[in-house]
Amino acid sequence: MSLSPLDNRLHHGLLGDPVIATLLGEEAEIAAMIRVETALAKVQIRLGIIPRAAGEALVNGLALTVIRPDDLASGLARDGVIAPAFVSALRTQLPKQAGAWLHWGMTSQDLTDLALVLRLREVVQIVDRRLAALIRRLADLAIAHRDTLCLARTRMQAAAPTLFGLKAAQWLAPLIRHRERLAEIRPRLLVVQMGGAAGNLSVFGDQALAVMDGLAEELALGHAEPWHKGRDRIIEFGQLLAMIAGSLGTIGGDLALLAQSEVAEVGFAGAGGSSTLPQKQNPVLAEIVQSLARYAGNEAGALHQAGLHLNERDGAAWTLEWLALPPLIAATGAALLRADEMLGALRVDSSRMSANIEGTRGLVLAEAASFALANHMPRPDATALVKKAVEATLGSDRSLLDHLAEMTDASVDWGQIARAEAVVAPAGALADRLIARAEANLTAG
Repeated sequence: MSLSPLDNRLHHGLLGDPVIATLLGEEAEIAAMIRVETALAKVQIRLGIIPRAAGEALVNGLALTVIRPDDLASGLARDGVIAPAFVSALRTQLPKQAGAWLHWGMTSQDLTDLALVLRLREVVQIVDRRLAALIRRLADLAIAHRDTLCLARTRMQAAAPTLFGLKAAQWLAPLIRHRERLAEIRPRLLVVQMGGAAGNLSVFGDQALAVMDGLAEELALGHAEPWHKGRDRIIEFGQLLAMIAGSLGTIGGDLALLAQSEVAEVGFAGAGGSSTLPQKQNPVLAEIVQSLARYAGNEAGALHQAGLHLNERDGAAWTLEWLALPPLIAATGAALLRADEMLGALRVDSSRMSANIEGTRGLVLAEAASFALANHMPRPDATALVKKAVEATLGSDRSLLDHLAEMTDASVDWGQIARAEAVVAPAGALADRLIARAEANLTAG
């Protein structure tokens, strides 16, 4: 096993997300930093901070620079941050006059945070697209099984009949909210970071705000005050990622339970095999989504610790953020990919769902029976009678409704209750409402 299974070749198809891995990689970070330095130079040329000739030479030179990660490794180990080595490496490739104006008034954290935000903007777009695709899949599943009867289970026990379409709609409901949260978080997360050495932009004097706002506009980011120590933006995004992964893990957990041999209400095309048991149909994707969800939750906790950012800059807290955020993003990205594959491979066995309801011998109709009896007697008396019938059913091979018909002469239409479709009518209306919400979210997005 490698240091991180999230990005090694062996685990690539199980835990990997090549698109996210590229965005989080060294080359992407270096490219983003060059883009930041270029944007800063352009702003300072416009404001007259950098002489035009030197500034234009700087911008043109930056477009031609090539920095390798290995060129920065020793400097990062020495300084604890990448910017000093990065700026030095750039200056060796720039005309001397232009290089003197490189990184003018910017500090290491400005450069690093801006390079992160530029890549997070792409991460947000990827997560949004993948959420939309999952909402579409689940909405289609809910529509296809809008009238498919199945068991609702509470605390691992058969509870009452419901509709599989509603189960699918309830899986997609949090994803709709997550997509809404993602839209809400954009203007807080995707903002400029420009504070200078002490977070007060002192070197720019009365042009300080113009530099900061100009850099925001050049990079198409929102305006903001320096947030060197205000890591709530990053933590909020991390928590949202963990919530997204958690919702996917819940779907995976439910499907893994439904795929158990004794339940067998769902299966997966291309299910995982065993090295020694030929009959095994392991729900690998459902398991992996759960694992990634739990892992993301752990990393989100570490990200909270990185929020304890002391004074104007805290190297220890900042380093912890570097350790926690990338794997949290990678795990959530992989969870989105595996969840899509899981739903694409899903096979629903509606006949098995009906058989499992029948196998309860009417016990899952106990709630419906007690409310029907409550129309003819006090509710406590109705509940007590149904409990007595449940005990009789558990000790025999007859159905609950047969026992109740013998225990009371109340004019209840037991045949109507036995038709579970009538019991679950509200479930269909609820599914319809959630499906409509999904359609509205996809149309708006």
